[in-house]
Amino acid sequence: MSSQASPPSGAASVPEVMQFPMDFPIKIMGKRVDSFADEIVAVVRSHAPEFDPATLEMRASRNGNYLSVTATIRAESRPQLDALYQELSSHPLVTLVL
Repeated sequence: MSSQASPPSGAASVPEVMQFPMDFPIKIMGKRVDSFADEIVAVVRSHAPEFDPATLEMRASRNGNYLSVTATIRAESRPQLDALYQELSSHPLVTLVL
């Protein structure tokens, strides 16, 4: 039976999983409309100005009613990601952000 030492008092018990800066993919899904990709790119670039729209990956749903786009950004911090997720999630064309 192995025993593990407890972390020192005041130390975090969960290691930091995300180390910044890092490449971070964000999948955004919504109704398939002509302006969807352009509007998503505008939101992403407002939080990650260096994002290259040419790297956006797009896939239509089986019936063509929805569009999934994946934007991989160079994330600099957790607050940056939180703000980006918040704005994408509240966008009227967006159904889901992963």
